[in-house]
Amino acid sequence: MSRAAKPPADEGSRLAALGVLVNAVLAVFKGVAGVIGNSYALIADAVESVGDIGGSLVVWGGLRLSARSADADHPYGHGKAEPLAAAAVGLLLCGAALGIAVKSIDQIRSPHHAPKPYTLLVLVVVIVVKEILARRVFRVANNAQSRAVHADAWHHRADAVTSAAAFVGISAALIGGPGYEWCDAAAALLASMLIGVNAAAILRPAVHELMDGAPDMAMLAQVAAAATTVDGVRMIEKLKARKVGTRYLVDLHVQADPDMSLQESHILSGCVKTAIRTAVPSVENVLVHMEPFEG
Repeated sequence: MSRAAKPPADEGSRLAALGVLVNAVLAVFKGVAGVIGNSYALIADAVESVGDIGGSLVVWGGLRLSARSADADHPYGHGKAEPLAAAAVGLLLCGAALGIAVKSIDQIRSPHHAPKPYTLLVLVVVIVVKEILARRVFRVANNAQSRAVHADAWHHRADAVTSAAAFVGISAALIGGPGYEWCDAAAALLASMLIGVNAAAILRPAVHELMDGAPDMAMLAQVAAAATTVDGVRMIEKLKARKVGTRYLVDLHVQADPDMSLQESHILSGCVKTAIRTAVPSVENVLVHMEPFEG
């Protein structure tokens, strides 16, 4: 007998915890190698990994909180903890990008020793580990439609990208020889820009969701199609939806035969709800307002 699959939220929490452990090991690994190997790009990469630890902890906490059931104080549940966690991760990345950029510019202007060749091997290990972890977290994020888990995946991908930038910069400094030591710090500056771009990509949809922005039109079209296939529905209007965590709340007006009794209208609204939730499993609740069809 096969084991039951873990719920996506639980899998996301488990991967966030794994991310904390991996980032802690890599931060120490890169930090020590960067200091001993005279590579500011590698030190900047270690700082980014420390930020990843904070990000994974925020995602883990957000997922645990969003999984709580609705209560008297939060009748719509705790799903908003998801985009809040994603926004927090985005802000952490912004702070890391700014700090690395400032220090990189200072390093470019100041003469320093060339990095050691073995720092390249350290970066290869980091790139492989973080890209594997990023892909795994992306799969879970797509299955769960979780903004927080998606942000955590981008955090891992950003670490792999910054490590790749550091690899290029260190290689240029080693190949160029004396006078090209600045390439190492220039790679760190490039990495800070890439981190900033990733931060914006995480923050934009998180803020959109926090402000109850509309979901994509394809999802609304699915809801509309499901509602209009119900026998007795003459027309629908004022279709709206908002995302709360990994689920959607839908509101719509349904027009039906004006001679329909209150009991029949009630039954029809229930059929519409069932049709929508069956067609779009990510819809958690549907609020139907019944109106007479006037042609």
